[in-house]
Amino acid sequence: MPMSSSESATILKRTVIVAIFAAVAVVLSIVEAQIPLAGMGLMPGAKLGFANIMILTCIYFLRGRDAFVLVLLKTLLTAFVLGTFSSLLFSLFGSMLSFIVMFLLVRFSGKRLSVIGISIAGGLAHNTGQLLAASIVLDSMSTFYYFPVLLITGVVTGIIVGFAVRYLIASLSKLALFEEFLNRPGH
Repeated sequence: MPMSSSESATILKRTVIVAIFAAVAVVLSIVEAQIPLAGMGLMPGAKLGFANIMILTCIYFLRGRDAFVLVLLKTLLTAFVLGTFSSLLFSLFGSMLSFIVMFLLVRFSGKRLSVIGISIAGGLAHNTGQLLAASIVLDSMSTFYYFPVLLITGVVTGIIVGFAVRYLIASLSKLALFEEFLNRPGH
């Protein structure tokens, strides 16, 4: 059965939104890479997670598979621009676990959890995923000694990202491009 013009338009809108969000997420990752967190006493490799702003916003507005594509695009493009295979592996583990946790919380928590709470959970999941990747690469569970520090940084960065997402969702909700995605089941 052929697609209607409104279905085609919706697919095009989703594609455009994912592409824009991926571009912004990569730019946020590049900007974030320029911030010397190790010089501030944080663990080497620690990140602020600004790209999660776009991922959580995408989860809020679009389907899970759209957000999944965004996570893959952001992770691969950022690794090509900034990293190595090991950074790709760490980012992929962290991003995927974070995506899964945030997606499930958005879909199944209803209004019980705030965007900030979901963002904190995503930040903690991202850090956990990266530690899992490090333990696989190093063949040692000793990386989990960093877990208490990463819990604290995950909560702090989750709060910052959550406030940004809350503001972004409110702002994007006013744009015509996002109107049809506002009152979907699960929101």
